[in-house]
Amino acid sequence: MIGRLHALAIDCPDPDALAEFYGELLGLSVVRRSEHWVVIGEDWPQIAFQRAPDHKPPAWPDPERPQQMHLDVWVEDIEAAEARVLELGARKLGVSEDDPDDLFRIYADPAGHPFCLEYSA
Repeated sequence: MIGRLHALAIDCPDPDALAEFYGELLGLSVVRRSEHWVVIGEDWPQIAFQRAPDHKPPAWPDPERPQQMHLDVWVEDIEAAEARVLELGARKLGVSEDDPDDLFRIYADPAGHPFCLEYSA
C-alpha cells in the first residue's frame, strides 16, 4: 500500500449546490468550505466539490466529455510515494499553487486521469 484514499474531488460549476445534493443523498454534512471548495463527510474518504467555472458536464458515454473527478490520496512519506507512483507509470503534472511546502502534488495515472498525493502527518 502506498497511501490511503482521502477524498474524491468532483469538478462542478457550483460546489455548494452539488455538496448539498450529495449531502442529502448520502446523509453527509459539510465539514469544510472555502470560495472554490466544499467537502462533505466526517470520516474518510470524503467527497470534495471543486469549482470549475468553465465546467462542461459529462455527456457519458461520449468520449468528448468524459467523467470529471480525481482521487486525493494521503501518504506518510510524499517522496517515497512519488517515487513509487512514477515507477508504476504515473506522470507528475505539478504541485498545488496553495502549497508552499510542496506537500500536495498532482499526477496523471497511466491512462491520463489526474490524482493527487497529499502528505498526512
